[in-house]
Amino acid sequence: MKTQDKTKIMGILNVTPDSFSDGGQFINHAAAIAQVKQMLADGADIIDIGGESTRPGAEDVTLNDELDRVIPVIKAIRGFADCLISIDTSKATVMREAIRAGANIINDVRALQDEDALQTAAELDVPVCLMHMQGQPRSMQAQPEYSHVVEEVKQFLQQRVSACLQAGIKKDNIIIDPGFGFGKTLTHNLSLFNALDEFVEMDYPVLIGVSRKTMIGQILKDAPVNKRVVASAIMAALAAQQGVKIVRVHDVKATADALAVMDCLNKN
Repeated sequence: MKTQDKTKIMGILNVTPDSFSDGGQFINHAAAIAQVKQMLADGADIIDIGGESTRPGAEDVTLNDELDRVIPVIKAIRGFADCLISIDTSKATVMREAIRAGANIINDVRALQDEDALQTAAELDVPVCLMHMQGQPRSMQAQPEYSHVVEEVKQFLQQRVSACLQAGIKKDNIIIDPGFGFGKTLTHNLSLFNALDEFVEMDYPVLIGVSRKTMIGQILKDAPVNKRVVASAIMAALAAQQGVKIVRVHDVKATADALAVMDCLNKN
């Protein structure tokens, strides 16, 4: 059990009209900034800003639309906070412009596989999160199949880590994410969660995002998105207990409370 370092809370800010949980809530600039301030007050360590939904069936977003959604928000946050900012994108140009605007971390669901993404991340010299996804957002949940999901996801992440190192990305800048819900059934997701210690043993910080996801809805017998908060916080704490370093969440206060209880219990 790795509990010596505090697990960081990454608060999700989707400046999109169609994200699965909060689509449209923060597309308005003022609402987005108000949400960031609330998440920071609630205990967020990182604000993860995304301008393109990656929910199952999501449509592609143009480069200009994505830039128009995320860059003004990043610049605005930098006007009042020195928190870590993560840009949730797969586009090299968005990565570059977001870091220039004040972001600190690249969070890529495609693990730097898109055109110029790998070299751009190496040149920017910032932390990057590599996530596993089987297929593409539009079709990834159609019929995902694995022979051995844990081994296959680990192998993919190791391959992407190797590609990053060969491209000149520093080992200390690499974060890995098993990609819960991205081309996985409930059974796959549960297998991955129960094997989080194996991902931790890969010797890179592990990030997970299970907040409000379909897997939780399925466990809770089709609970709607807004009824998954407590279960999401519990899973974040269980992940931290296994050594996960970053939990990506919608509900920062509930997560912070769950982690505080876990930390207290571990100290006694």
